[in-house]
Amino acid sequence: MRHRVGGKQLNRDKDHREALLKNLASSLILSGRIETSVVKAKFLRPFIEKLVTKAKNDTFTSLQILRTKIGNEEAIRKLIKEIAPSMKDRNGGYTRIKKLGKIRKGDSSEVAMIEFVTEKKEA
Repeated sequence: MRHRVGGKQLNRDKDHREALLKNLASSLILSGRIETSVVKAKFLRPFIEKLVTKAKNDTFTSLQILRTKIGNEEAIRKLIKEIAPSMKDRNGGYTRIKKLGKIRKGDSSEVAMIEFVTEKKEA
């Protein structure tokens, strides 16, 4: 029984889900925006937000946590050196999901774009 078990499974087992999150997160960090399905974008958002919050605190422990969560050294370097300092004034809401209104032909899923918020937060 799955009573009170939260979270999406995305029709994947645990290892596949973790690999998917790592790949989506590193792609988002390296390119700044990616196009994916709406479900995957909503699944990625809390994961990447926690990583950015962790990267804002530039300590050895946070670096070790980022290495276990992402694994891609180039993405970790960019997250710590470029993305986290630009988000230091924000308390959250580092990403934005835009539905593109397109339907993917292969599996008929709705396509969205997830990107980092770059402009300053309005008061």
